[in-house]
Amino acid sequence: MINAIFGKKIGMTQLFEDDGTVVPVTVIQAEPNQICQIKTAATDGYEAVQLGFGAIKPNKVNKPMAGHFEAQGVEPKRYLREVRVEDASEYALGDTVTVASFADVAKVDVTGTSKGKGFAGVIKRHGFGGGPGGHGAHFHRAPGSIGQCASPSRVFKGVRLPGQMGCDTVTVKNLKLVRIDEEQGLILVRGAVPGGKNGIVRVRMA
Repeated sequence: MINAIFGKKIGMTQLFEDDGTVVPVTVIQAEPNQICQIKTAATDGYEAVQLGFGAIKPNKVNKPMAGHFEAQGVEPKRYLREVRVEDASEYALGDTVTVASFADVAKVDVTGTSKGKGFAGVIKRHGFGGGPGGHGAHFHRAPGSIGQCASPSRVFKGVRLPGQMGCDTVTVKNLKLVRIDEEQGLILVRGAVPGGKNGIVRVRMA
């Protein structure tokens, strides 16, 4: 079976359990994902299905993608993602994956792109302590020594330094699936998931 669905992170809210306990949840809008292409080991070297989701006007689709959708005989979609399956021949073009398939699932893994923070120093990026804050000290937020002298005369790989922070693919595993709303296509999971509002996320059965 297809064990994943794609959607958008709407935001966070909270629910109350019967005993009054507050449960922080992330709301994910997962409209039906349509199978737009079937990939088999014979034709593509691996078994997978291509899922499309998100409405788009036909005049907004470029010619290569319009040809792709026309060849498959499906309506154009804004986003396309792939999911590996054991036997792709079990599925047909145009079939849909909905949140109803997660009705009996207890926990899920959510994958998204974390918020980009731009270029960051070692204090923000790695949690370095920094130097004294007094005016007489000339060492405040710099990384400090990063290598040795004559031997080995180089900086080892993996040294924590300033650089691009965020904008990484992050997976949060074993989040409790609190509730699903089949009418509105919503999935509510306990806790936070990567990315900002309207970010694309993949929800996979844990």
